[in-house]
Amino acid sequence: MIDIQSLDFKKSNGLVPCVVQDATTLHVLMLGYMNEEALQKTVNEKKLCFYSRTKQRLWTKGETSGNFLELVDLRTDCDHDTLLIKAKPNGPVCHRGDDTCFSEKNIGTGLSFLETLIQNRKNNPKADSYTNKLFDSGINKVAQKVGEEAVELIIEAKDNNKELFLNEAADLMYHFLVLLAAKGQRLDDVYKILKQRHSKP
Repeated sequence: MIDIQSLDFKKSNGLVPCVVQDATTLHVLMLGYMNEEALQKTVNEKKLCFYSRTKQRLWTKGETSGNFLELVDLRTDCDHDTLLIKAKPNGPVCHRGDDTCFSEKNIGTGLSFLETLIQNRKNNPKADSYTNKLFDSGINKVAQKVGEEAVELIIEAKDNNKELFLNEAADLMYHFLVLLAAKGQRLDDVYKILKQRHSKP
């Protein structure tokens, strides 16, 4: 995190622009403004709080909709007058119901794409969704499915059918991500551990 005192609030009449980025997909979600009080509240409560230039007051993103932005990382630019914030959105960010304020789908690439879809199912359940049926079955059942898929992948690894092997690998990755989500964890949490291991001599 940053030293709040290092920011130059005077340059723009007590405000600094804040570019908000999804911590997982790295998509830009919105642009907002903070004064010193809003920034301090954000740091203290770990939910993004802005200063509304229209209403002339502080407002916590999601205070009406429930779609809060959870603070993950906060850094300043080289001139100390702009913030780059990484956050976890708890639903659509735009007041019109869009994923972002720029009419973009907040979908990542690679495994983060699948993780985003799974997280969306967790936050917005659908009755006919296999993912939601897994969540509803409980943690033991989800963990069991990961074990079953791992065994099936091992079996296919012993043969030479590339298509079956890759399909079992995909099934294992999917169920692993569901297990992570069920435990309230993200791929980033796993990445951090891997990076820490890699940095050790």
